[in-house]
Amino acid sequence: MLAQNAFGSTITSPSSGRIFLYEVSGLRQNDETDNNAYPVRKSGSVFIKVPYSRMNEEMQRIARMGGKIVSIKPLSDSNGADA
Repeated sequence: MLAQNAFGSTITSPSSGRIFLYEVSGLRQNDETDNNAYPVRKSGSVFIKVPYSRMNEEMQRIARMGGKIVSIKPLSDSNGADA
């Protein structure tokens, strides 16, 4: 991602291309499926790819949905190479 500093020159943010993999447990499907007498999802964990710029928003969304973040791992760096 390109940005401009105070002097007007273009800079590249080192975190702009970073992607993280969240492992989330206890995530509810939606309001309708919460009323079912049986579980919808058999797996205990869900994996979500999140760009660095949206990490905070995604954590808040997961918390609102009743999920718990089990782990966060970097998926790639800004050069596109796996970490």
